[in-house]
Amino acid sequence: MIRILYRDDQLLVCEKPVGISSESPGLPDLVNDQTGLKTYPVHRLDRGTGGVCILALSSRICGLLQTLFRDGKVDKDYFAVVCGRPETDRGCYTDLLFHDRRQNKTFIARQMRKGVKEASCEWTVIHSVTREDQVLSLIHVRIHTGRTHQIRIQFASRGLPLAGDRKYGSPVKGKNPALWAGCISFPHPVQSSMSVRASSVPPSEFPWNCFPEEAYDCVICSCASRTSSQT
Repeated sequence: MIRILYRDDQLLVCEKPVGISSESPGLPDLVNDQTGLKTYPVHRLDRGTGGVCILALSSRICGLLQTLFRDGKVDKDYFAVVCGRPETDRGCYTDLLFHDRRQNKTFIARQMRKGVKEASCEWTVIHSVTREDQVLSLIHVRIHTGRTHQIRIQFASRGLPLAGDRKYGSPVKGKNPALWAGCISFPHPVQSSMSVRASSVPPSEFPWNCFPEEAYDCVICSCASRTSSQT
């Protein structure tokens, strides 16, 4: 059963499970079977990433929502668990990234060239723990761009790979990289005076269960407060 977080006549926001594609065949088909609606994927989450995901209920609304993404009007907040702890409690990363489709892997580029795109994010350390001599840190990440594997490579390139992300050098085993789309907010594509916000917390399993529930609640509350102040 796919959890529906928000729904109206133009769109819905649901919680994508880990291991399911955000495109067909995948999440849209599962939601279609569950609701009897025809849905259109608006944006992508990696197969190994769960959390909030938008589906449009018509091709026209899908186009309007994708324009919001392109114009930078969609706020996207993630939870990530990294191996280690950043030297500071908060910061901002800006990099040039190149995604190699053949390897399905993203690399840091030294200069702008064909296929290279700028990526930026801001982050805050929420909580750190030590488990079997390995420091794990729960990070709140807000991305300003939506590049392939952006969060994964930006942290890994600084010696902080996501737990379970063996592709980018994690020493901690896991089924998938510890990345979860926790909150999304955006102006409604039809009702211009209205904003839509939806949030989700990771499942209570490793490595997410290494941290207290309040750690997740404080981020969700801050996202809600920020959205309210903008509307």
